[in-house]
Amino acid sequence: MPRNVVVTGSGSGIGAALTAMLRARGDRVIGVDLRGAEIDADLSTPDGRAAAAERAVAAAGGAVDAVVTCAGTSVPGPAMVTVNYFGTTEFVTALRPALAAAPQPRALLIGSISGTQPHDSDVVAACLAADEPAALAHADRAVADGRARQLYPSSKAALAQWARRTAVTDGWAGAGIPLNVVAPGIVLTPMSADIFDDPEMKKVMDAAVPMPLNGYLQPEDVARTVLFLASEDNSHITGQVLYVDGGAETVLRGPEDF
Repeated sequence: MPRNVVVTGSGSGIGAALTAMLRARGDRVIGVDLRGAEIDADLSTPDGRAAAAERAVAAAGGAVDAVVTCAGTSVPGPAMVTVNYFGTTEFVTALRPALAAAPQPRALLIGSISGTQPHDSDVVAACLAADEPAALAHADRAVADGRARQLYPSSKAALAQWARRTAVTDGWAGAGIPLNVVAPGIVLTPMSADIFDDPEMKKVMDAAVPMPLNGYLQPEDVARTVLFLASEDNSHITGQVLYVDGGAETVLRGPEDF
């Protein structure tokens, strides 16, 4: 039976690969992106998120079988907070009633291995408190202090913590909605192109994210994992952060942290 699947960031990278796979198996994808998708939306603003969620629910006929949030930015700055964190959590939360209306709903968020790396604790705390103005103020301070690159791991660390807190609540697990995070290592996408164009930056990333199993990921490698967690076959996995990273998380944190 075809399912209605909402995919943010459907126009490129992991979102585009996932969209192609879902459509190939007969599912109906409602893509959300800045432009060129079924729903054009700016997830960096509260109004943009609310409007996108409303249109997605209408397009799905009131019941959303799965939502996968691939939208994000790696450009250092406050948008890492507004898009990567609030653009995900508020959008997914707005879709929760439509997910609960589906027979076997699933929610999947794209995180990152960078969520395990040093981050700005003030930004993370403000995100988890749902205080976007405070999170933006802390983000602006990080930029002014030359710590803009901490904002990406901060957004992804906050996202993973939010998912783990939220997944086991009555509104999610109690409503039969598995909520998980897939956290990739380095993926060869347009968003990461600048890394590979700069030999020095590539050396830094290779040291920061060592991937002993098969090296860098293609978007399809991540999408295949997402397909299972967002499918009807996933009945009991929830609140998990699954690292699809060629072993990077294990190398960096060691075997004791599991």
